[in-house]
Amino acid sequence: MSAERKLLELGIVLPPAPKPSANYIPYRFAGDLMFLSGHAPRQLDGTYVSGKIRSEDDVEFGYSAARLAGLNMLSTIRQALHSLDAVEHFVKVLGMVNTSDDFRHHPAVMNGFSDLFTSVFGEASKHARSAVGMSSLPHGIPVEVEAILKVRR
Repeated sequence: MSAERKLLELGIVLPPAPKPSANYIPYRFAGDLMFLSGHAPRQLDGTYVSGKIRSEDDVEFGYSAARLAGLNMLSTIRQALHSLDAVEHFVKVLGMVNTSDDFRHHPAVMNGFSDLFTSVFGEASKHARSAVGMSSLPHGIPVEVEAILKVRR
């Protein structure tokens, strides 16, 4: 099933593609690879979800924030390629989690992003992934996600 059709089937309505909040571009192509800048959990009103993931009790909050960052990334991909169906497969994902020093559940937080993409793209979404902790992130956001995709152009 196409990614666009799957999005409809899941009832997911994408937010507008986020505009960069600083001096960078949201993506860059190098041949058939698409490099996506870090995406944040930006809400429809333009504000960011903020907070630090401090304990196992915060994993669900982090998971939701990672999913929202993923929805924003889907919007950027669609804007750039005009259709999510132009994605051939995911190559690499880097998830940065704003955590306390002793937090150890970074992969569980980043599953919010990965689970969303698996539900939309199926096997094409399977990616290499790193999930790392940071002492802070821009705008106080709990997660930031960047990705590399192989696309059909």
